[in-house]
Amino acid sequence: MSYQIIADDVKLGKNVKIFHFVNLYGCKIGDNSKIGSFVEIQKNARIGANCKISSHTFICEGVTIEDDVFVGHNVTFINDKFPRATNQDGQLQTEQDWKVETTLIRKGASIGSGTTILSSVVIGENAMVGAGSVVTRDVPDNTIVAGCPAKIIKQIANK
Repeated sequence: MSYQIIADDVKLGKNVKIFHFVNLYGCKIGDNSKIGSFVEIQKNARIGANCKISSHTFICEGVTIEDDVFVGHNVTFINDKFPRATNQDGQLQTEQDWKVETTLIRKGASIGSGTTILSSVVIGENAMVGAGSVVTRDVPDNTIVAGCPAKIIKQIANK
């Protein structure tokens, strides 16, 4: 028994491998990608082809991950800079009370384990984010960043 929850509106490419305890709804996953155990991918999130999404990762609405991207264990994406439980009337917020802020992970990027990526960020092509980083701003192509907040460590050669 795999304990997977994969909603009917999920679009899976060819040869997608999904491990145990995964929750997918309203998302799209490209060909040959692997989704590790204990991963949640929300509606309107897109995962490209040939991606590896490691265990315990949370990919929220508004995140686009292009092809050939590695996402380490326990990576968290954020889609709201100012989250609140209730609206101005004191009622629990609904989707009508806030706007999704998008995040883009470009082709060939690698995200280290334990990283948090804030909303409205672009991580460049072939960029690498060190484990445990907090990404608060855009990361240029072919750059290594690390830390809290993540800062440029060095440029890397094109792939």
